[in-house]
Amino acid sequence: MALKKRERRVPAGGRLAREYPQLSLEQAIDFVISAKKSEGLRERSLKDYAKHYGYFVDWLREKHPDIQYVEDITTEIIRDHVAYMKFDKVRYSGHKYIPTENQPVGLSDTTVNIRLRTLKAIFNQMERDELIEVNPVAKVRLLRQDVDLTNCLTDDEVKAVLAQPKQRDFVGYRDYVAIALLLDSGCRVSEMLSLRIADIDFQTRFITLSGEVNKNRRPRMVPISAHIAKLLLQLIEENRQYFTTDRIFMSCFGDPVTANHFNKRLKYYGEKAGVSGKKMTAHVYRHTWARAMILNGADPFTVQKMGGWSDIRTMRRYIQMDTNDIRRSHDEYSPTSRFIKKRV
Repeated sequence: MALKKRERRVPAGGRLAREYPQLSLEQAIDFVISAKKSEGLRERSLKDYAKHYGYFVDWLREKHPDIQYVEDITTEIIRDHVAYMKFDKVRYSGHKYIPTENQPVGLSDTTVNIRLRTLKAIFNQMERDELIEVNPVAKVRLLRQDVDLTNCLTDDEVKAVLAQPKQRDFVGYRDYVAIALLLDSGCRVSEMLSLRIADIDFQTRFITLSGEVNKNRRPRMVPISAHIAKLLLQLIEENRQYFTTDRIFMSCFGDPVTANHFNKRLKYYGEKAGVSGKKMTAHVYRHTWARAMILNGADPFTVQKMGGWSDIRTMRRYIQMDTNDIRRSHDEYSPTSRFIKKRV
């Protein structure tokens, strides 16, 4: 379908101005998805593009019904949308299991920034492809966020969670092995749930993660302990009694376990263990692993390589020390202990 060109007035004697197509809101996302697909973006990322852009368009239809083309979207409208997400958006609106009175108002800063980053990527792509003249998100900044010091589990909380899965049944044992593997390897949940038997070398105790499952598309090798290798072998033997697939983490029906389902299981175990005030997701276990590795004396660059971070600054966000960690480290390594004699 040929795109309608906008007519632009050019002052007498002036140079011929560049013409930009007049894109509807639907045409815009189609062009961006097509461009991103040709760049090799993962299917999950493409779905997130469409989903988050859909939230924005639904809001436009309700609050700014006069806007029909992307050229009509201004920076002020983008900022208005950010304010709506932060202060007015009802979470879980229309959810059939969550009553209206239990639906809080306003999305978290993290959620707002995730959606805003997606909009930035979409409009930046349109600007690069010369589909829009003015980029409305160019001057819009992400929300400033406080550093979360509660994104790790304590040793007592980890022990309490590990005591919850019923290891005598299939699902309970699978969950126990998965949690233990997260704490031992620092794998991302998508990497762990996609594991197959051939990915694990039980002699050298290394897991090989291909670029296809990694977030940054870089293959890497992750070591595991002897105890975790034994747990995995036992789970594999259990799987072989009922299934023919070489997947390691499956439902009781043999289907692949999704990240969303597994995070719900982690939340369930966290509630049973009495852990409060913390998000119970697989990502928290990755934070816990990174922090514990550093506190136990692991080299930061080795942890960076095992965790699959391309930049050590990214890893630093995972390692938040509490006051007890800071006090213990200071008391052990303060230089004054070498210069000032302690009184007997």
